[in-house]
Amino acid sequence: MRSITHFIGGETSPGGHRKGQIFAPTIGEVQAEVQLGDTSVLARAVDSAKAAQPAWAAMNPQRRARVMFNYKALLEKHMDELAELLASEHGKVVADARGDIQRGLDVVEFACGVPHLMKGEYTEGAGPGIDVYSLRQPLGVCAGITPFNFPAMIPLWMLAPAIACGNAFILKPSERDPSVPVRLAELLIEAGLPAGVLNVVHGDKEVVDAILDHPDIKAVSFVGSSDIAQYVYGRGAAAGKRMQCMGGAKNHGIVMPDADMDQAVADILGAAYGSAGERCMALPVVVPVGDATAEALRDKLVTEIEKLRVGVSTDPEAHYGPVVSAQHKARIEDYIRMAAEEGSEIVIDGRGFALQGYEDGYFLAPTLIDHVKPDMKSYQDEIFGPVLQILRAATFDEALSYPTRHQYGNGVALFTRNGDFAREFAQKVEVGMVGINVPIPVPVSYYSFGGWKRSGFGDLNQYGMDGIRFYTRTKTVTQRWPSGGAVLDQSFVIPTMR
Repeated sequence: MRSITHFIGGETSPGGHRKGQIFAPTIGEVQAEVQLGDTSVLARAVDSAKAAQPAWAAMNPQRRARVMFNYKALLEKHMDELAELLASEHGKVVADARGDIQRGLDVVEFACGVPHLMKGEYTEGAGPGIDVYSLRQPLGVCAGITPFNFPAMIPLWMLAPAIACGNAFILKPSERDPSVPVRLAELLIEAGLPAGVLNVVHGDKEVVDAILDHPDIKAVSFVGSSDIAQYVYGRGAAAGKRMQCMGGAKNHGIVMPDADMDQAVADILGAAYGSAGERCMALPVVVPVGDATAEALRDKLVTEIEKLRVGVSTDPEAHYGPVVSAQHKARIEDYIRMAAEEGSEIVIDGRGFALQGYEDGYFLAPTLIDHVKPDMKSYQDEIFGPVLQILRAATFDEALSYPTRHQYGNGVALFTRNGDFAREFAQKVEVGMVGINVPIPVPVSYYSFGGWKRSGFGDLNQYGMDGIRFYTRTKTVTQRWPSGGAVLDQSFVIPTMR
């Protein structure tokens, strides 16, 4: 059986006394095992990173950028290999796996501009003979803890800006699908990264806590559920680390009466059911405004949902594949049952679906639920599966209130032809990422990704300029060069530049 080990010091590195199972979601069988590290494995990774980081940081930024350019080319060259490997462990269809890699590759491309991104500021003559300038400097050793649902994109969101800025990086990927993160590390070494600058350590809570407690790790980026994000943020911040923790979501799509209904339905289907709904930027709640809009939307959704194809990851005709594990499938089914018990109408029930020839796979057909109420737990919680809920609103203001009042604030979308509605919505909604006729408003790589409320803990978002700020610290230098050897008068008052 294939065994996946840690990657430390530029090579595979066994360690840890426990192992985890990696399942093939399409058939429900174990396909590989992963070594789960412990504090001693993490300590080796930190030692390797500490040894390699000073020389990497001292390298001029254009040479670090060249490594990123090489890395970009290698990711493009190995796209098919990475996508197939990713799909085999996660279950998403290969086309979606390519998108996973491409969105991470976009951030690598952004990181190629690090010589410009790390430039400081300079003021000549800020005071009599005094100049002031600022420097951006790397933090040292940083770490990233990433989830199962994007095993390429989210690691690349973290490691690309961190390493380009001159840091060393320790990646703790999900133990459910760890093969792609290791392959990403191997390709970065091939691109010219010195051994030790990037290390991959597999593990569960033991390794996570070791990362949060280790005094030589200066910053930690995390993506996962909100409860864990809050725990990670609190423990890491208490240890004096810079923290960036992204949590869960319950994204809403508001459909106005004037929306292009055919386009809205097409957008909603992809956003709700793509990747089996296992996205923090999925759109699991649709909010039609007015009864006529709700009925028209429901009818079109039913018609189009019946056309969706659930299949294995290698099926080019499949819209989405299985969910990641048997436990997660059972959790989603529990939420569907809960929604019915709370009084919602199960319009289309995806439970009980079996794909011919793959009956043991973790498949769920698309589920559509209507007449959802805001006090229902099935609405308040993140389901993270191929389940779309309809929450009806009578007015625009009522529809606006639902995402604004929800505990999560990751993404939201408004479907309308009315610019006044769109402008007011974008200004007032209390959500971090807003789409206007865009169902999955993940920002491009030169902006930043981050949610509000329980969707994000910490002051700086991922990638873009926030990513550069997160992985660097600013040093400001005030300098004076007295001329003629004259000694200035003593002063016992706070200095000013007047």
